[in-house]
Amino acid sequence: MKIICIGRNYSEHAKELNNPVPAEPVFFMKPESAQLRNNQPFFYPSFSSDIHYEVELVLHINKVGKNIQEKFAHTYYDGIGVGIDFTARDLQKKAKEKGLPWEMAKAFDFSAPVSEFITVSAFHDLNNIAFGLYKNGEVVQQGNSQDMIFSFDAIIAYVSRFVTLKQGDYIFTGTPAGVGPVVIGDRLEAFIGNEKMLLCNIR
Repeated sequence: MKIICIGRNYSEHAKELNNPVPAEPVFFMKPESAQLRNNQPFFYPSFSSDIHYEVELVLHINKVGKNIQEKFAHTYYDGIGVGIDFTARDLQKKAKEKGLPWEMAKAFDFSAPVSEFITVSAFHDLNNIAFGLYKNGEVVQQGNSQDMIFSFDAIIAYVSRFVTLKQGDYIFTGTPAGVGPVVIGDRLEAFIGNEKMLLCNIR
């Protein structure tokens, strides 16, 4: 499986990182080895001194699809969860300055904690899903799917032009404003609505 991540999908987050708001979805990949499941702790890697959290809604892809029309895109995912896109911001900054790819800053091992998934039918409105992240008991990020620049279906239609979606893939749909650093000893808790979906201790 693969993890497809959408960047700059909330305008306020794009602004906080001084990035332009995109006219089309921006995406990058994390490999299967980036997964961190079952609320396991995240061990701070030795190659970075500036790891940032980015909380995101995550789609679980349920069948193979290529060149998917947006009107059919809703049939290609069956669950929604929440995840954290850990980013080595120092490595990313260096790579960007040199015009180099920045997979090392995004795709490293265990950089994608992911919750269990809630079946799509349990949501009353997919365009109004509130989610958020607490760090050490304080809210640091709050988002809602209605604020996404590109909807779930638009993302699936766009990405599938370039990459075949397969059963078991994840799509991280972008992070709202409020990203920031973590240090050893921090406790991250991610919610969908009022339901705690994910716990991640930094060690």
